[in-house]
Amino acid sequence: MKSLTIGIVLVVVALFLFMGGCNSYNTFVDKEEEVENAWSKVQSAYQRRADLIPNLVNTVKGVAQFEQKTLTDVVNARSKATSVNIDPSNISAEKLQEFQQAQSQLSQTLGRLLMITENYPELKANQSFLELQAQLEGTENRIKTERDRFNDKATEYNKSVRRFPGKLFAGIFGFSQKAQFQAEEGAQNAPKVEF
Repeated sequence: MKSLTIGIVLVVVALFLFMGGCNSYNTFVDKEEEVENAWSKVQSAYQRRADLIPNLVNTVKGVAQFEQKTLTDVVNARSKATSVNIDPSNISAEKLQEFQQAQSQLSQTLGRLLMITENYPELKANQSFLELQAQLEGTENRIKTERDRFNDKATEYNKSVRRFPGKLFAGIFGFSQKAQFQAEEGAQNAPKVEF
C-alpha cells in the first residue's frame, strides 16, 4: 500500500512538472514570437526611412548641385545602415549596438542634408521636398514608436524567463534574455543646433 501511494505521488508530481513545463515552454514560445514580431516592425520602420532617402537625395540634388559630399555621405550611410542585419531569434546587445550606431550615423547625415535648405531657399519652397521632409519626420516618429514597442515585448519576455518557476524551465528549454534598445551615450544632453 505504501509503495502504491509513493507511486501515485510520483506520477502526480511528474504530471505536474510535465504540465508546468509544457505551459512554460508554450508561454516562452508565444513571448519570443511577440519579440520577433516587434523586431520586424522596427526593421520595417527603418526600411521605410531607407526607401524615402533616395527620393529626398534626388530632390535635393536637383536644386543643390554644390552639395555633392553631403549627398554622397547620405547614400553611404544609408547603405551601411541597411547592411547591418540582426537575427531576431538571437538578438545580442553587441549586434543591437552595431545596428543602432549605423542608424545613428544615417540620422546625422540626414540632419546635415536637411540643413542644406538654409542655403537654398528655392528648395524650401519645393513641394516634393516639403512632402519628403514631412514623410521623414513621420518615419522617425514611427521608428521611435516601434522601438518602444520592441522594448516592451522584450521586457515582458525577459520577465517570464527570469521569474520563478519559469527560470527553471527557460534554462531547460534554452530560452535566454533578449537585448533591448538603449539610449546612445550622451543622449541625455540636449543637441547643439548651429546655423
